Amino acid sequence: MEQLSDELLLESYRKANELKLSPDFITLIKKEIQRRNLEHKLHAIAK
Repeated sequence: MEQLSDELLLESYRKANELKLSPDFITLIKKEIQRRNLEHKLHAIAK
């Protein structure tokens, strides 16, 4: 996941939630988002 751009990581998180993928997979993405300090951008894509 470290190779993904911030934008692609956030889009992957949005799409994984939309498709109701594995909660474990979504958690992995979310942890990477938190590691990169991108939580503030989650609200923008959630709308």
